[in-house]
Amino acid sequence: MSTSKSKYVYSFGGGKAEGRSDMKELLGGKGANLAEMSSIGIPVPPGFTITTEVCHEYYEGGKKLPEAVKPQVEEALLHVEKIAGKKFGDPKDPLLVSVRSGAALSMPGMMNTILNLGLNDESVEGLAAKTDNPRFAYDGYRRLIDMFGSTAMGVDHEHFEHELTALKKEKNVKLDTDLSAADLKELVKRYKAVYSKHVGEGFPQDPKDQLWKAIMAVFNSWMGNKAVQYRRIERITGLKGTAVNVQAMVFGNTGGDSGTGVAFTRDPNTGEDVFYGDYLINAQGEDVVAGIRTPEPISKLHEEMPKVYGQLMDIRKKLETHYKEMQDIEFTVEKGTLYMLQTRTGKRTGSSAVRIAVEMVKEGLIDEKTALKRVNPDSLNHLLLPQLDPKSKVKAVATGIAASPGAACGKVILSADAAVAHHEAHPNDAILLVRKETSPEDVAGMHLAKGILTATGGKASHAAVVARGWGKPCVVGCDAIHIDEKKGQITIGDQVVKVGDYLTINGTNGDVMVGQVPTVDPSISGHFAELMGWADKTRTLKVRTNADAPADAKKAREFGAEGIGLCRTEHMFFEGQRIVDMRKMILADDTAGREKALSALEPYQREDFVGIFEAMDGLPVTIRLLDPPLHEFLPHDEAGQSEVAKQLGIPVEKVKRRVEQLHEANPMLGLRGCRLPIKFPEIGDMQVRAILEAAIEVKKKGKSVLPEIMIPLVGTVEELAILKKRALAVAEQVFKKHGTKVEFLIGTMIEIPRAALTADQIAEEAEFFSFGTNDLTQLTFGFSRDDIGSFMPAYVDQKILPVDPFQTLDQKGVGQLVEVGTQRGRKARKEKHDQHLKVGICGEHGGDPESVVFCHKVGMDYVSCSPFRVPIARLAAAQAALGNVSRDK
Repeated sequence: MSTSKSKYVYSFGGGKAEGRSDMKELLGGKGANLAEMSSIGIPVPPGFTITTEVCHEYYEGGKKLPEAVKPQVEEALLHVEKIAGKKFGDPKDPLLVSVRSGAALSMPGMMNTILNLGLNDESVEGLAAKTDNPRFAYDGYRRLIDMFGSTAMGVDHEHFEHELTALKKEKNVKLDTDLSAADLKELVKRYKAVYSKHVGEGFPQDPKDQLWKAIMAVFNSWMGNKAVQYRRIERITGLKGTAVNVQAMVFGNTGGDSGTGVAFTRDPNTGEDVFYGDYLINAQGEDVVAGIRTPEPISKLHEEMPKVYGQLMDIRKKLETHYKEMQDIEFTVEKGTLYMLQTRTGKRTGSSAVRIAVEMVKEGLIDEKTALKRVNPDSLNHLLLPQLDPKSKVKAVATGIAASPGAACGKVILSADAAVAHHEAHPNDAILLVRKETSPEDVAGMHLAKGILTATGGKASHAAVVARGWGKPCVVGCDAIHIDEKKGQITIGDQVVKVGDYLTINGTNGDVMVGQVPTVDPSISGHFAELMGWADKTRTLKVRTNADAPADAKKAREFGAEGIGLCRTEHMFFEGQRIVDMRKMILADDTAGREKALSALEPYQREDFVGIFEAMDGLPVTIRLLDPPLHEFLPHDEAGQSEVAKQLGIPVEKVKRRVEQLHEANPMLGLRGCRLPIKFPEIGDMQVRAILEAAIEVKKKGKSVLPEIMIPLVGTVEELAILKKRALAVAEQVFKKHGTKVEFLIGTMIEIPRAALTADQIAEEAEFFSFGTNDLTQLTFGFSRDDIGSFMPAYVDQKILPVDPFQTLDQKGVGQLVEVGTQRGRKARKEKHDQHLKVGICGEHGGDPESVVFCHKVGMDYVSCSPFRVPIARLAAAQAALGNVSRDK
């Protein structure tokens, strides 16, 4: 525990502040930026921040606050009263405050804001008399009871909403703003009854009691299920806790000359340099974010409040110049006077992040290195998201607000819990989550959905912000859809779409379509190409792709791949006549029979390799010889076996017998990889011959060919030596037959722990290493990648593992083998042959940013990943070369 001399509370306001923007770890992002805005002359209502250190000590001390906190809060409250000219708890002219959470990183799931804190039965009358506006006073009081009850005391918001809906129905009005002062006084009475029923005591009348209950609620929300779940999904670790921000209230709901809004200094969807956001007249801040009313676009504010709009434009420029970054701001207008309530680094889509970074370089705000560090590599997925096929004739049945770009199609699910349950039962189904509005409780279901559609809300609503952060297409504010959870359906005009039916959304323009609409891949150019150019100029790690077909190779090259790091030859055998000939080879009784079947397969192999070599003209292509066990090519059900027997003209008993012979208790550890050509050399001979003959054919067309033959699953140098000798003999025959040669390499895939530990021996034979970290992870952990779903979530939740090791490389264990293997292999190759051993990685970790940084650190030559992750790896490699990354993550 800290001593009583520790400073736990930092004040701001009146043009001064005790904190700064670089104190986010201590003050949280919100508190640090409130202090900074106050210091640079931006109008901020006075307040104070209770530090994240208090949250940390609160949990360390068994949910008890440090003793020094209370007197420091009392002192800070006096400071706010002095600046505001009002007293907290004054029955005639009360100072009211808001209470907000604010960690170092913005995250859903924390306690929602409580506004108007300090009102009670007595001071609401004083406020009504002071402002000569009873309607405003009682509107504020009913909001406080709702917010305080639902966020601090655990009363379901729906109970309050039920009373509001009932009263509006009784009074025959549509909007909250249509209720009179007397109506709102009645609503306060009903809200207090709801509160008493569910809390077991009356609404607290002591403002100080309200304040401390709210502060404690903020700290308790830090370890709430929603916040913990979000941190797990986003892999956020190492934070001390949340800060608490207490700030003097300003009121946007005092009439037509007041309002509230949320805006971005640039468009978070496209990155365009325009002011972007929403506002509501005669409303309080949470009304915009919660999505309960559909707001107006910020561009219209200049018509209703031209002076305020002009001030906002000046502040927009001042904030961007000061922070040198796009900002997300909240503001309130009270009787024509503008106040800023928050600024923070704005969340954005991948395409927006790229455009903003590039344009800020051109504006002279930042340099190229800063621009590269700013873009989260994973967010580049946003640029590569499918778009609706422009040739599609399917028409939109409704249009909402385009909140996060890209097209998504999925089965309609109406709640987050139902989405989780559906995913567990049908993990391969695409889900489209359709809600009236979303809240932090919905994050688990939102994470599983392909896209999100809401009936209310604007561009700054919860659904929009979270969807943009996760790169999910999203449409909000689509008031044409009517949701009926009880009936399990939604209605759009005269069309009924039931749960489980398909719906398509276009987050780029807001369109909603019934059914499945085809999508097309986007084209990459402009700002993206410029940023990638800077990345390529900066990085030292090369980026290849995993591709098994010419089309994949071509696409990867468009995305900047510098070769193929993994071509899985077995993927070439699973269709048409190829699978028939493959099965003939497997079912052959002797070597002659196998060779006959292999001679039929060889032209297919050669044809595929020709296409791949042509697509990769001048770039290296690593081809892995057949890896999976042979049983994978045969059906295991009786119907399938009968069909194969009929197809090949052999007795079904022979097929069944062969399947039984090939059966293995654990095929992953059985007859596969290098073990196949050791037992059946003719398989390896055919593949090597097809590779080299294809290379010669492409070479004769005047193209440059760089084949690399990779022998998989080697555990001993003897295995590699036998197969290398055999491959060189085949090469000699091929070159003699065609009267020409091609340069090629023979290497191996390091995917067995023993191979990594004996890499010095293996490097005497291998000309390159490629770490197959998928299998290396399986064999190091003793996990089956196909079976971890039953326990991996529990391992991550209980912090046994920080993340799924098949998504991000386990650097402490598997990474140690990679590092040892690289060092020992390179040293031996240099000593024995005076050659540099080329080392890469071809597991899917090659496209994971954190894993790419590790590969850079251990000195690999390249990483290889799927085509659509090539740009991600290029940017991650550049960031690795630059060192520390300053992304908001």
